Amino acid sequence: MAWLWVAIAGAFEIGWALCLVASAGLSRFWPTVAMLACIGASLGSMSIALKELPMGTAYAVWTGIGAAGTAIVGILAFNEPATAVRLASIGLIIAGIAGLKLSS
Repeated sequence: MAWLWVAIAGAFEIGWALCLVASAGLSRFWPTVAMLACIGASLGSMSIALKELPMGTAYAVWTGIGAAGTAIVGILAFNEPATAVRLASIGLIIAGIAGLKLSS
């Protein structure tokens, strides 16, 4: 169950990055509120997960989900470049996440 909380926290990491873009430099009220809510939900979910998981592994997986997920959303939703190097790098992040999860 703790890994589910890490995954939820990672999803909220992606969410706050999207809300940050939508907030236009924190100048739009509701996207800024949504961003802060996502940050709080992400931290809250991680705090639950850390009751059972090793901090270093859980933190690395959490940030990896956020980094890879945000990059994928950028490619799919914002037409950011999907170069071979970029996709391979995202793949390496995902491989690292899987390796850390499997090792704990």
